[in-house]
Amino acid sequence: MLTPAPLGAAGLNYLDAIRHSGPVGISVLLLLLGASVASWAIILLKYLHLRQAQKQSVAFLDAFWQSKRLDAIYQAAEKLSMSPISQVFRAGYIELSKVTSQQTESGEQRYDLGGIENVERALRRAMVAEGTYLESKVAFLATTGSAAPFVGLFGTVWGIMGAFQDIYLQGNANLATVAKPISEALIATAVGLFAAIPAVVAYNFFLSKINVLRSEMDSFSSDFLNIVKRHFFNK
Repeated sequence: MLTPAPLGAAGLNYLDAIRHSGPVGISVLLLLLGASVASWAIILLKYLHLRQAQKQSVAFLDAFWQSKRLDAIYQAAEKLSMSPISQVFRAGYIELSKVTSQQTESGEQRYDLGGIENVERALRRAMVAEGTYLESKVAFLATTGSAAPFVGLFGTVWGIMGAFQDIYLQGNANLATVAKPISEALIATAVGLFAAIPAVVAYNFFLSKINVLRSEMDSFSSDFLNIVKRHFFNK
């Protein structure tokens, strides 16, 4: 029993298919390949970034709970600058230092409760800034994951339109003449999926990691505020 040879092995030369796809098809493929390369670069850089952020956050939290001096914790935070939690602490500590120094200079024995609100605002600003930094470039992965299949589909539809036009002009419509141009047009869809699938998987993975770090920042901020209230504003 005879079996047909695979298109990739005998019937379809992918380089020739790309060359014959025309300016629109080539533009679509270049756009998708560029998005794929950019996505993989972002995936690598963001993975290293989040891994380092998580590692340093664990180290900072260990230092925070083991130390009893805020200035010593601040020095540790400076060395663990990749940790978003350490940066939240630094923002709160700097604001706390300003509040305590100003009220000490004025001769007040008890710190005004308005000072704790300043510290809380500083912590919130730092959390927003760190969250934004963690999410930087991740949106590109979401855009690639959602748009690339449709861009590839556009390239395929365009290629099929051109293929049917050529078939019409030749006046010969059979399986042999239809299969090859359609298979060539489907390359754009395949490239679109090649760009989209890793981007979607990476986006969801990074988003889960970022949400964990956000939760840790929020929990730490509450703990730090409680410590500050207990030691500085309840005298």
